[in-house]
Amino acid sequence: MSPLRPAGSLRPAGFDELGLRRALSDRMLPLLVAAMAFLAALAMAGWLGTAALARHWQEGAGAALTVQVPQPGEASSQPKETRLAAVLALLSGTPGVASAHALSQQELGDLLKPWLGQGAARLDVPIPAVVAVRLTDAAMDLAPLTNRLQAAAPGTLVEDHGIWMRRLAVLARSLQACAGLTLLLVAGVAAAVIAVATRAGLSTRREAIEIVHGLGATDGYIAARFAARATGLAAVGACLGGVIALPIVLTLAQMAAPFGGQGAPSGNPVQDALGAVPAALWFALPCLPLTAAAIGFVTAQSVVRRWLRRLP
Repeated sequence: MSPLRPAGSLRPAGFDELGLRRALSDRMLPLLVAAMAFLAALAMAGWLGTAALARHWQEGAGAALTVQVPQPGEASSQPKETRLAAVLALLSGTPGVASAHALSQQELGDLLKPWLGQGAARLDVPIPAVVAVRLTDAAMDLAPLTNRLQAAAPGTLVEDHGIWMRRLAVLARSLQACAGLTLLLVAGVAAAVIAVATRAGLSTRREAIEIVHGLGATDGYIAARFAARATGLAAVGACLGGVIALPIVLTLAQMAAPFGGQGAPSGNPVQDALGAVPAALWFALPCLPLTAAAIGFVTAQSVVRRWLRRLP
């Protein structure tokens, strides 16, 4: 007798000689995979969203300086020029400085209000002038500029936000590591769920599998049938999980848009939400069904082949 073939004139189309529709249910397995895909979609959104926000914040902080000028109204080393005016003139004439803006008393009061309350603008203590500086090159060497500012107005402090950039980078890497570990954990759980379902299906259809195997069906043929069933169910479940996660991802992206330098809202919430999602995420989400299908195929193949090798 020739080995059983996956297709032939004696086997009707769609004939399920192994009873896989009962062995691998099309209800429980897709739902479990959908839950894993939902978590994976949120983890990918967290990974890519954190990377986009950190990149935007680092670019902004890296090109910003804060210059503090004590006793801004006193005379500077230049005749007929206050210390603040000398600092502003020096900054405006320095190559690499895009803009230099001295904060007004109202702006200083707004900055101090969270710590000092409503009376911050009426303090009688001397407050140094604060100059917000934007650079054209975030990698600009600040040592010469600091020395020139000290010569023009001794006591001037320059803060380049470097410590905040380093802390932000560490935070972003930590969040991305958590998202990456979550993705690995989700993939492992999905593989375990498919493996358990496949083993249960093998036990349920053991007698039919032994009969078909005894009639000449090869290990590869039986494993391929189980793998095809698991692959299809995993892909369907991942599509379902991705669709469920999409509204949540869009909502979170829209909430994070103001912190990522997005433009003014267009008035169309759907358009704003779609535009706020990182472009890389639009390419990553369609990969969920493909990845789930690959996990289902590999897991089912390995489980079935190991099980068949133990048959007498």
